[in-house]
Amino acid sequence: MRRSVLYGFVLVLAIGGIGLGVYYFNQYWIHRYDDLIETQAKVYRLDHKLVWSVIYEETYFRAWQKGADKEVGLMQVTPRVAKEWAKETGLKEFEKQTADDVGKLLSDPERNIQIGCWYLETSKEKYRDSPAEKAMMLAAYNAGASRVEQWTKGRDILKLSETDFIELIDISTTKAYVSSILKRYRGME
Repeated sequence: MRRSVLYGFVLVLAIGGIGLGVYYFNQYWIHRYDDLIETQAKVYRLDHKLVWSVIYEETYFRAWQKGADKEVGLMQVTPRVAKEWAKETGLKEFEKQTADDVGKLLSDPERNIQIGCWYLETSKEKYRDSPAEKAMMLAAYNAGASRVEQWTKGRDILKLSETDFIELIDISTTKAYVSSILKRYRGME
């Protein structure tokens, strides 16, 4: 009887230890880029919690992730966006890096977050002061600005609520993407 109690106690301790290990590893995993996210979000006047939520949705913090449409890294940045960013910086070194090996550049977490934040801010500029600003920015990041223009055609975006805009999204994956990020982001506020 004593032996059974001892084995049961050891089993409970082992399961508890494994559970704690999994919990703390997950906390490390999802927060290991927090400093990079906060720095780049500040540079591009974005809420770092929103950027964090985008990365969570895009790759769950897997820097090596590659998408079906050649997106690379944490924020799933496309080579085309990286080249636009490099040109915009005016720094020849970045233009050279994107021409030589854009995949390597985008695999660097710091550079990937920087370019992803730049692209989010570029998208955000078009929808500034709209009640649906964040939803439109996220939809543009996921499906492209031309799709957002399609969905809002003939509407005053300064009067369009976030809920109404999300209802206009006719791509189910984009609608789910925007809704999921906003839910996670709002849960952090």
